Amino acid sequence: MNNIPLVSILISTYNAEDSILNAIRSIQNQTYKNLEILILDDGSTDNTYKLLQSIAPKDPRIKLLRNNENIGLTRSLNILINSSKGPIIARQDADDISLPERIMTQITCIQNHNLDFCSSRAITMNSKKKIPNLSYYFPKKFLIKFKNPFIHGTLMIKRDILLEVGIYDEYYHYAQDYKLMIKLLNKGYSFKVVKEPLYMLNTENNISTLNYQEQKKYAEDAKRGK
Repeated sequence: MNNIPLVSILISTYNAEDSILNAIRSIQNQTYKNLEILILDDGSTDNTYKLLQSIAPKDPRIKLLRNNENIGLTRSLNILINSSKGPIIARQDADDISLPERIMTQITCIQNHNLDFCSSRAITMNSKKKIPNLSYYFPKKFLIKFKNPFIHGTLMIKRDILLEVGIYDEYYHYAQDYKLMIKLLNKGYSFKVVKEPLYMLNTENNISTLNYQEQKKYAEDAKRGK
């Protein structure tokens, strides 16, 4: 891997007209510039796709895809992975913000420590809290037995590692990130969670809060190794 590898940013969006442009702008404004920005509209029924059409031609790094119907985050992420070209893949949620140094910091961390994947802490948009807080200092292989200690939107991972573990398990309509992280830890891949918050996380009216019961059910399945 060269010193400035192409990083494929994966953004799946559904009815996110109020937040999607800010999320994309936060990626466009990264200090690390060797990016491809893959955006998949998952059958939005609001103005999300029109907004995406208005900005895509202005940035050659943007590759815009669209599902004719809503198929969910898990399958949409797999489509994006299969469409990516970079040796490094990074996530970005449609209602969150990446701070300007995020990609550069994580790339540097992966290269300097020869890691397979990397994530970071975040600041919540609504309460301005740093998360994870105290649990950040606990071993992740211990925490993963009870909850997902990683913030999905901050994930950066080598593409070949993601393919080795079978990308996202499409059984999981929710908690697909928890299932993925369990697989990565069980297989012993090397990682680091950057102590510095590199991401601003929306914690209100997001997928996890709006679908809490479904999220909980799939999380329990992940814990049981289903």
